[in-house]
Amino acid sequence: MVAVEEPLEIRLTHGPAHKRDRYVLTVTMRTPGHDRDLAVGHLATEAIVADLADILEIVTDGPNELRFVLAPHVPFDPDRHARGGFTTSSCGVCGKRSIEACRQSVSRIDSDSFRVTGETLSALPDRVRAAQPLFATTGGIHAAALFTPAGELVAVREDVGRHNAVDKVLGSQFGHWPLSGFGLFVSGRASFELVQKAAVAGVSLLAAVGAPSSLAVELANDVGLTLCGFVRDGRFNVYSVPQRIRN
Repeated sequence: MVAVEEPLEIRLTHGPAHKRDRYVLTVTMRTPGHDRDLAVGHLATEAIVADLADILEIVTDGPNELRFVLAPHVPFDPDRHARGGFTTSSCGVCGKRSIEACRQSVSRIDSDSFRVTGETLSALPDRVRAAQPLFATTGGIHAAALFTPAGELVAVREDVGRHNAVDKVLGSQFGHWPLSGFGLFVSGRASFELVQKAAVAGVSLLAAVGAPSSLAVELANDVGLTLCGFVRDGRFNVYSVPQRIRN
């Protein structure tokens, strides 16, 4: 058994009521399933939409094509969101045409509503693995999970792409943003793009099985996000805002 990887084209209908335009936002390689969550999460973490009222309709134009009809009041700049190619399953910011387009404006996460014990963090890998049916059958797929301070899994999503799994799980909760009362667990490393997605959604803590990058640590400190890496084998490292972790 192998993990399925197929393209998904995300399109937009946008502009004022008297002049509606259509635009192909991106083609991303993903594992089919929870496609609407994926697309909503992508639009939200790219700061194209801010709340559910910004989306009038989601249209399935084909088996691998979703079109979002944006409300006339939603501003959209094609130049800012243009990419030089399709998005692979391994990279969520590849193809951006400028450095400025990679960085989103993120409010600082100052919430004190999230506190977690080291024991709870250490238990997450096994708990999430048990909720991964696709990994159990293929051994080659990533997971992202939202969890409470007690370690309860609120939502789990799988995909061949780490950024897609994160978009899926954050998109599934879009109507409840900001997610300051939750942590986000990812099965791979903690890159800049994943920290940024978590921060845009207002998540208080990001825990990764793998290592963080220097830019991920810098961004986490800048926005007040607690970042943990190497969460496995009963241990973990804390790279930013350690006060959210208690004994």
